[in-house]
Amino acid sequence: MANTQGTTGLLGWIDERFPLTKMMREHLTEYYAPKNFNFWYFFGSLALLVLVNQILTGIWLTMSYKPSAADAFASVEYIMRDVDWGWLIRYMHSTGASAFFIMVYLHMYRALIYGSYKKPRELIWIFGVLIFLCLMAEAFMGYLLPWGQMSYWGAQVIINLFSAIPGIGPDLSVWIRGDYVISDATLNRFFALHVIALPLVLLGLVVAHIMALHEVGSNNPDGVEIKKLKDEKGRPLDGIPFHPYYTVKDLVGVAVFLVFFAAVIFFMPEMGGYFLEHPNFDPADSLKTPPHIAPVWYFTPFYAMLRAVPSFAGTQVWGVLVMFAAIIVLFFLPWLDRSPVKSIRYRGLSFKLALVAFVVSFLILGYLGALPTTPARTSVAQICTILYFAFFAVLPILPAFEKTRPVPERVTEK
Repeated sequence: MANTQGTTGLLGWIDERFPLTKMMREHLTEYYAPKNFNFWYFFGSLALLVLVNQILTGIWLTMSYKPSAADAFASVEYIMRDVDWGWLIRYMHSTGASAFFIMVYLHMYRALIYGSYKKPRELIWIFGVLIFLCLMAEAFMGYLLPWGQMSYWGAQVIINLFSAIPGIGPDLSVWIRGDYVISDATLNRFFALHVIALPLVLLGLVVAHIMALHEVGSNNPDGVEIKKLKDEKGRPLDGIPFHPYYTVKDLVGVAVFLVFFAAVIFFMPEMGGYFLEHPNFDPADSLKTPPHIAPVWYFTPFYAMLRAVPSFAGTQVWGVLVMFAAIIVLFFLPWLDRSPVKSIRYRGLSFKLALVAFVVSFLILGYLGALPTTPARTSVAQICTILYFAFFAVLPILPAFEKTRPVPERVTEK
């Protein structure tokens, strides 16, 4: 086979057998991105960085971890105390889990403010929501593995929610646990899913997400399609090659991120009990229930929605439906938002107020989900849950009275 890449030596030999140079050109040096990317565009690459961290540290942890109810907690203590640099690897993994969700939440927020879910990027958004779902499942499976008190009882509460599903609920919860209670069987299957099945799915979705992005091109803060205006060589007038311009720029974001990441690892890995909960430093005890059971912070907004819905006839089925609906509704966002304007820079005041109400309600729900329930907190959670869903409900009717500004023909550099 002839070398069509124009390269020689070792690289040329590889190109004859594998499209290495072609891939680098398509996805780096000849992939043109808008030249007005700003701060909000760091979080996609940072999420990819954290994913690599999670995979590498996870592989290292599995070398010393024992997935059995009798040995799991002790093996984590062994990693922390006796394995060379084991404490650092464990903290990198636990802090990385929270960092991953922070990056993903900020990445999704950027998509909301700049309309990155709109045509022709619907599939990119759908892949992104699937990544979010897979990440939640991955985090939940890994949450049980330390076999501490909150791991055990948090998993017990979440899995028991499935029993509220009419008809199949009880059998489904038993199937998920592999037993009638959280036990060794549950730990083993969660370990297998956490280290093998879900990471493979997650990696596949990430690849699909990036391929879909590079097929239609990146969005930008103005919401202008840069592929419309090209020079005589077919290059976008408002675009620049991703490499070296944005690879170098992303390195700045990586450096700043690593400073904060290292600060958390070395000085506050527990983050006041939000990243590593204090009850999880006690081994799991099926006879001793913690005074307050709550999931990790990145699940608390949805947990607060679950608790905000009153139980009917002794069942929490409506709360479970609301909790899952809060995630499922994200898939329909590209079709719910019918405004022809993408970016918040040119959207009307009504959309901006709706988005502020949505974000604030989500943050309040996250805070309330980590606290014990009281009548006042439940009322606030119910209001915030209504505001959360109201955002999606008003999106289709906003264009009827929203006053938008004219979108420029070319990107602006502010």
